[in-house]
Amino acid sequence: MLPRDHRRAAGEARPELADIFRQYGESYRKTHFLLAPQRKVMRAVSVCRTQELGGHLKQCDTCGFEHPSYNSCRNRHCPKCQSLAKAKWLERQSSELLPVGYFHLVFTLPHEFNRLILAHKKILLALLFKAVSETLLQFGQRRLGGTLGITAVLHTWDQTLKDHFHLHCLIPAGALSFDHSRWRSARKNFLFPVKALSRVFRGKFLDLLEQACDKGKIPAANNEIKASRQKSWVLYAKKPFGSPQTVLDYLGRYTHRVALSNDRIVQVDNGQVTLSYRDRKDSNRKKTIPLKAHEFIRRFLLHVLPDGFMRVRHFGFLANRSKKQALAQCRRLLGTNPALPQSPSESAKDLLLRVTGIDLSRCPSCHNGTMIVVADLPRISRSAPWDSS
Repeated sequence: MLPRDHRRAAGEARPELADIFRQYGESYRKTHFLLAPQRKVMRAVSVCRTQELGGHLKQCDTCGFEHPSYNSCRNRHCPKCQSLAKAKWLERQSSELLPVGYFHLVFTLPHEFNRLILAHKKILLALLFKAVSETLLQFGQRRLGGTLGITAVLHTWDQTLKDHFHLHCLIPAGALSFDHSRWRSARKNFLFPVKALSRVFRGKFLDLLEQACDKGKIPAANNEIKASRQKSWVLYAKKPFGSPQTVLDYLGRYTHRVALSNDRIVQVDNGQVTLSYRDRKDSNRKKTIPLKAHEFIRRFLLHVLPDGFMRVRHFGFLANRSKKQALAQCRRLLGTNPALPQSPSESAKDLLLRVTGIDLSRCPSCHNGTMIVVADLPRISRSAPWDSS
């Protein structure tokens, strides 16, 4: 997605999340309780790429076109600030891919837990990561005789911004033997039986939840536990990816996705926000849904994570504490140079262009010239009612 100033210079004027916060954030704050992380997100998104963060004045070296380029807020919930973060992350991950197939599994928590999770996000979502990783590692040990590598990505939303807690897991098709002497390949089109995974996942999560309740970390959840024990939990398994590039495409779509992209905001008018979404129950058809502005803000803020909470985590031989040695051994066993490829030394602008195709230096007016910084723009501070300071 092009930066806001580039899009406006190119003639686009679509509404953005920041516009909604600026227009309706004050009235929402007066009628709703906001947690500190939620205030922080509203503030950051509202001032992103505005005078309040300062920036530079750029001029085209061909046509002379000028426009200000303001600094980004870099908040991980901001839909305008993920392109560069995604590019840097993908650059690191691309060097760690193994020459094997990759499986994609999705573990979903029943909606009976939604209210409990929203009240205790940090604890419950950590339990989700723990239950999923323990389940997968157990299956790897028993069925492949080794340790899996797992990248797990947390998503908390559905297409209409309602709460929907699930983990996307990317898993190389094989395991590193316990003594690190062999790579134990998985079957080409099958990793583990989905129903068995689902049952073990359910048991592990409920056991962890009961332990947390017994220790007083969260209130008793007897009703939720009883209801969820009596139903099958949703676990979805995709076919293996066909190539490393397909894996990277997947990573780019999921790892740095926020609850809402600005492109999905169709219209903001008369206190109402219209969103586009894909209806998975109707052949994934594209539809729109109108929401009152306050309801839209409420739904978006459901997905603000606690400060410091990591939504992308690695387990098994990809865990940070063991990855360097274990990944090198995996590469050696698979006939690949154990040394990870070195990323080229390049600027953030060049990296973004190479990985995402976005050229921040291209003139948005003539599309031929290069935008060059000709002056600094100081910060112009304005207080916001939801400021977290």
